[in-house]
Amino acid sequence: MDALGRYEPIIEDFEAFLDACARPLPTTVRVNGIQSPPTRAVAALEAEGVAVTRREWSEDVLEVETAKPGNTWPYFHGWIHGQEEVSMVPPVVLDPDPGDAVWDSCAAPGGKASQLADLMDDTGLVVANDDNLGRVSALRSNLDRLGVSCAAVTNRDARRQTLDAFDVDAFDAALVDAPCTCEGTVRKNPDALDGAGPGASRNLGRLQADILRRGVESTREGGTVVYATCTFAPEENEAVVDAVLSEGDCELVEFDVGLDSRPGLTEWEGDEYDESLTRAKRFYPHLNDTGGFFTAKLEVTA
Repeated sequence: MDALGRYEPIIEDFEAFLDACARPLPTTVRVNGIQSPPTRAVAALEAEGVAVTRREWSEDVLEVETAKPGNTWPYFHGWIHGQEEVSMVPPVVLDPDPGDAVWDSCAAPGGKASQLADLMDDTGLVVANDDNLGRVSALRSNLDRLGVSCAAVTNRDARRQTLDAFDVDAFDAALVDAPCTCEGTVRKNPDALDGAGPGASRNLGRLQADILRRGVESTREGGTVVYATCTFAPEENEAVVDAVLSEGDCELVEFDVGLDSRPGLTEWEGDEYDESLTRAKRFYPHLNDTGGFFTAKLEVTA
């Protein structure tokens, strides 16, 4: 946990934060509304002897008393998908409408892409992209199992995504769930902190900013772009959003999903960020018994 020590100045109740990071993560699944309503999925799990606890903030989020939800009948039939609770936040924040054209820039293995399709009633277009060919097979498999028919899978460098292959002039919305140091996944992956630190975060920050910039460029004026990472590093979070905000093509907007969070930072180790970054949210493990996440919602203005 030494790699997390640098965050003590910005996290209140830091000992509770460290204690939460050291505890096992609850097992959660998302109900896939394309295939099943929540009541039927819950009944099917309970019929298999799996205890279920429903979350207040979303009827689609279930905590299940099994370490292997993928071995259950509802999973096999695409009624549920194993997904960490806080990772379900960014698609909810993006809040696409049925019929929209949406870009998921870094989509594998498909949890958020399928969630976007579900929120859109499996209509419109979800361009589910990933630059890792090896992960694209998992993306396609999950989309198939979950009955998603509105998705087009692409294998491109997100920084160079084009609209040429799609019958749209611009996306209505984009999700940039960027590659990151993954510090927030330490509860399920203790090795996540190996190699983490300011240097690694600054290096990734340049890639993240390029992908976010492409998301803004590809989205119509008035459209929404959500930037998210599963890391605590300001170099990958606020600094990235601040760099893109400074170009004047988008602005941060408020949002709330019903989970406890802390506002984004406006300064870090001598660097100052746009005051509007308080509209971003930091989800810490000790606040909701989840993993860690950062989420910012932007509206395209040009």
